[in-house]
Amino acid sequence: MRAFISLDLEGLPYIVSREHLFVKGALYAEARRIATEIVKTLARALHENGFDEVVVADSHGPMVNVLPEEMPEYVELVRGFPRPLSMVAFAKGSDAALFLGYHAKAGTGYATFDHTYSGASVDRLEINGVEVSEFLLNSYLLGSWGIPVILVGGDRRLIETDVRNHAPWVVGIPFKEASSRYAAKSPSMARVKGMLEAGVREAVERLKTGKAKPLVTEEPVHVILRFLNSAFADAAELLPAVKRVDGKTVEFEAEKVEDAYRIFELLTLAAAGVNAVVTR
Repeated sequence: MRAFISLDLEGLPYIVSREHLFVKGALYAEARRIATEIVKTLARALHENGFDEVVVADSHGPMVNVLPEEMPEYVELVRGFPRPLSMVAFAKGSDAALFLGYHAKAGTGYATFDHTYSGASVDRLEINGVEVSEFLLNSYLLGSWGIPVILVGGDRRLIETDVRNHAPWVVGIPFKEASSRYAAKSPSMARVKGMLEAGVREAVERLKTGKAKPLVTEEPVHVILRFLNSAFADAAELLPAVKRVDGKTVEFEAEKVEDAYRIFELLTLAAAGVNAVVTR
């Protein structure tokens, strides 16, 4: 069997400072060690529970956070940004997916680094009338390919909201409990590893018994995207398929979830380009 892991940083234990999140950050090396240790633990647990292949999509920032030399031989590592389908690149063909380090959507209180895909450009993202987090966005795409998400390790607020409300079959592992956007309490690493190992056993059992299922949304897909800046919407409506709703909001429709994901990814890259031009 083949498992797919999508890794973000903001929802990992102990990650509370912006200095953890950027390549030149003073605490970035610490964040890399934490991410690598947790990925290794999850990959090993999956291997011990019947998965002979594990694909890890390094999916934060420049997407080169995991230390490759630490990966077991049965792990394939997806690295680099930008890339098509971003956080779920190379997931097709997997039997199950697991998310690590995931965080709550933009505007969530008492959640570390709450944002949706791009904290620099996206204020709100709706798919078919549902405001989505990165968990929901990625789960919908995986679901359209028939891949169930079986475990999420991340911020407690994400697990208590989107995971519990939309995919109650998913095993949720709370890595941290936030008291503010930049402060949180996390268990010891030994405790985190133990929760992951037990969580994998439970998640695999749910998969085998048919309790875990792909999370799907209707197609065609209607998307509403509100930016943080009207200049980003100016750029977005250059695409003929995109309609301007108001100063900061655009909408579009796509035949498939994958098409919607690709358009959204393109619009966020365009926003980053606008930001680079006006701030240089």
